Amino acid sequence: RRLSPAPGLPPGPQVSTLPALSLTPVPGTVPTSGPDHEPHVSADSLDELQMDDYWKEVENITRSGVAAGRGEGGGEGEVQEEEQHKIPEEGEQEEAWLTEAGLARLFDDSLAEEDSTVFLSTLTRTQAAAVERRVTSLQQTLRRRNRQHVPDVRDIFRPPKEDVDSNKLKEGSETGQKDGTLAGMYCPILYFPFVCITETETELNVEVAFSEQALTYRDDHQKLTASPNSPDDKLPNFKLLRDKTGQTRIGDLSPQDMKKVRRLVLVEMTALFDTAGIDLKAHKAVKVKTKESGLFGVPLATLLDQDQRRAPGTKVCNILTHLTYSYLTLILLSFSYLLKLFIRELPHPLLTVEYLNAFLAVNKLPTKKQQLQALNLLVLLLPEANQDTLKALVEFFKRVIDHQEKNKMTLNNVSVVMAPNIFMFKGFRSKITEQQEFSMATSTANIVRLLIRYQNLLWTIPKFIVTQVRQQNMESLKKQNKDRAVRKLLKKITTDKPSDKAVPEEGSQGFIRVQAPQFSKISMAVQLTEELQAADVLTRFLSQDSSVTVKREELCLYEIGGNIKERCLDGETYMKALLQLNPTAEWVIKPVQR
Repeated sequence: RRLSPAPGLPPGPQVSTLPALSLTPVPGTVPTSGPDHEPHVSADSLDELQMDDYWKEVENITRSGVAAGRGEGGGEGEVQEEEQHKIPEEGEQEEAWLTEAGLARLFDDSLAEEDSTVFLSTLTRTQAAAVERRVTSLQQTLRRRNRQHVPDVRDIFRPPKEDVDSNKLKEGSETGQKDGTLAGMYCPILYFPFVCITETETELNVEVAFSEQALTYRDDHQKLTASPNSPDDKLPNFKLLRDKTGQTRIGDLSPQDMKKVRRLVLVEMTALFDTAGIDLKAHKAVKVKTKESGLFGVPLATLLDQDQRRAPGTKVCNILTHLTYSYLTLILLSFSYLLKLFIRELPHPLLTVEYLNAFLAVNKLPTKKQQLQALNLLVLLLPEANQDTLKALVEFFKRVIDHQEKNKMTLNNVSVVMAPNIFMFKGFRSKITEQQEFSMATSTANIVRLLIRYQNLLWTIPKFIVTQVRQQNMESLKKQNKDRAVRKLLKKITTDKPSDKAVPEEGSQGFIRVQAPQFSKISMAVQLTEELQAADVLTRFLSQDSSVTVKREELCLYEIGGNIKERCLDGETYMKALLQLNPTAEWVIKPVQR
């Protein structure tokens, strides 16, 4: 029997508990609202009966909240202080955005922050435009306040050096477009070569920045109506274009490189929304007193820290694991009351206060592909604990849906029941119109629908982001080598002194040396072929070292050094192609460190 809230409750909005969506057009962009670009939700996508279940769930949540306030259950009988949020003051949002992107020195030279030159040098034209727009807006605000002088945006985004002939640039770009391999795309900061790949409607190109793809779409489809949302069983079967250098998932990169990823993703996400004319007004979370013990109403980070003390390496708090993997939940496939209570009782929303409006605004993007790309970027922006918890939830929802013949819980059913529990949380009691509430109800259900359906794609890092990380690492390495050379010259080091590190040239001879310092077979030479993959290297290693007791799925071949700090390789990575991309890397087999 389909498990749903108590019958007999009228449909329609009962309470105003969701945040108002602040969306304003970005100057210089084409809005996506109106008859030409308004995204539609088709009747067969989320029908009235299913949305009736949504409003029943809202009413149940409201009643349980009242009961909890009276001490009749929910939240362990303890009244929690609701989280407050505030709308940033003029200029405050731009400052916060630039600070989060690691670009605070663009508006305050006194800050002891790392040089942003390398970061800026790797931005695409749409990413650079997003930064420039925030800097310009902040400059105008600071001038009105008569505050300290800030660098002029024209000094930050200088044009190319005078010795670069613009005609040559144009000629090079045209040449690239003619042969179909390179399209040299110019931005105010650098020339960023993009590989143009022919793709179908269901293929996701992760080599070209999403915002650049969106800009091309916008220029080509300004007079076309956006496609309606597809019904439950007709959502596009999106797939990633396979790349020989391997797919990179969350957890595959080192913390140092993930810090770079986060900065790039923030700029790229903003640039993507900018192309659609959507200016995101993020709410600012205000710290409130929260519980430090118990199971419900405790911050995720606190729960995870408690569990990691008992079991190091824990990624998802134990209570959620028990609730989703319990025998009763798995066999009866019911949405146990405790699971929904746990989610909505979190003192900080699972999707975070800062990015809630961005999640809601996903539905404003004109195509399903852009919506999926935006969700991919937003998942990457979530704190690690939130990423892992959301992943555990959508994986559980997928298992429930896999048994829909017995439990009658389809993708749409699960989405409408869970959406209010994920998006309706304490502290957001903004008054909104009935029309806004109806619209946001469908939007939140659609977002949960996309998170569940495309979960295998959303926890990956797009290749163009990894490529930009590699570029940053290379630029930083060049600066370090230059400084090192100057120091050596000052110390009058002779040129005939042997190098401290001899760089192996096995790769150029058709071999790589794979290190395994944690095992008895410390290293082995592997001959490169066009078809040799990372999984083949692991198989060969395990066949030669019978003393290894670690399971194969717990081992990974890592790419270390060169233009990446550390990366766990996808089993389908072609080693010869990756060696060409990072010729000075080392190859190490060790247990997975996710």
